[in-house]
Amino acid sequence: MTSVEAARELLREFPVVDGHNDLPWALRKAAGYDLDKLDIAGHQGAHLHTDIPRLREGGVGAQYWSVYVPAEQPEPVAATLEQIDCVRRMLARYPADLAPALTAADMETARGDGRIASLMGAEGGHSIANSLGTLRGLHALGVRYMTLTHNSNVDWADSATDEPRAGGLTAFGREVVREMNRLGMLVDLSHVAPTTMRDALDTSEAPVVFSHSSARAVCDHPRNIPDDVLQRLPANGGVAMVTFVPKFVLQAAVDWTAAADENLRAHGLHHLDTSPEAMKLHRAFEERNPRPVATVSTVADHLDHMREVAGVDHLGIGGDYDGTAFTPDGLSDVSGYPNLLAELLDRGWSRTDLAKLTWRNAVRVLDAAESVARGLQATRAPSVATIESLDGTDG
Repeated sequence: MTSVEAARELLREFPVVDGHNDLPWALRKAAGYDLDKLDIAGHQGAHLHTDIPRLREGGVGAQYWSVYVPAEQPEPVAATLEQIDCVRRMLARYPADLAPALTAADMETARGDGRIASLMGAEGGHSIANSLGTLRGLHALGVRYMTLTHNSNVDWADSATDEPRAGGLTAFGREVVREMNRLGMLVDLSHVAPTTMRDALDTSEAPVVFSHSSARAVCDHPRNIPDDVLQRLPANGGVAMVTFVPKFVLQAAVDWTAAADENLRAHGLHHLDTSPEAMKLHRAFEERNPRPVATVSTVADHLDHMREVAGVDHLGIGGDYDGTAFTPDGLSDVSGYPNLLAELLDRGWSRTDLAKLTWRNAVRVLDAAESVARGLQATRAPSVATIESLDGTDG
């Protein structure tokens, strides 16, 4: 039996729980949420990283669908509700394959039924507009984690890719974490600054997750997790879910991206500009400087390091499919997970190790958050704190 065949056999029993997939936003951009235009019951390889046939081929047994909206989106709460509606309509349209899931028990039931457990995660605290009531509303609609920031700061937490302002979490930010604990909503620390990571770990009474982040010691990008934070996961019980985005996992890609961004700025353009002029400059730069390519081995290097620092009980997978323009060779879409497991088998990871990586750790962390929430709900009322009352500001 080849390593890939052994990986596929393992995934039949312990399928992948993937922590982050941006399909809902991709459907918004590409099809205006029209599920007839992009029917994921069939192969959508020309348009998307994700569809049901490739989820099946990749051995995915549970997916956190990101209900992401950009921080600059007008009326972000309404846009987040539209994302949630997209996921709910997907689940209604494909009931034989996608199973709504709110709890760890639901995930296990879906696995037993041979369906893909479908959960939701909100990507960025801007989705609650500084309102704990809105946070509770998202939880009531099925959101089971919230990433505290996206690429820019929120009024109560610092992002990894913005200028520090709060120094981590503000008093209201810590109250957001406490209320998430009371609800049983996982605190997601991908995208946040290391100061925010540390403050959240100091505050949280439940395990945290990193839904799609890799190791900063292996690739020095601010989106990755420093070793001192990884070292705290065993005491917290949390899980770090490695991501596949080349510019977060391959140092050469980090350096290339920085140079490409500087090229645009040198021509008076913003580094995120996608105008025809900017794209022409970008293509010319790429012709002169070929883009570095990450591989399955690149991602495995992160997992080897994260296992050494945090332990195998605290690792998972969060590919960020349909949220990135580029993917590693061998992990081009959601069908590629067996290739990663095969690489890890060849590196000496055991079947027990891989079962934790793919399924058991992610299910355990949600179950633990639910347990903490039951205890807190018996003693703590819903918080009515406001950002004005705790931080003395309205943002």
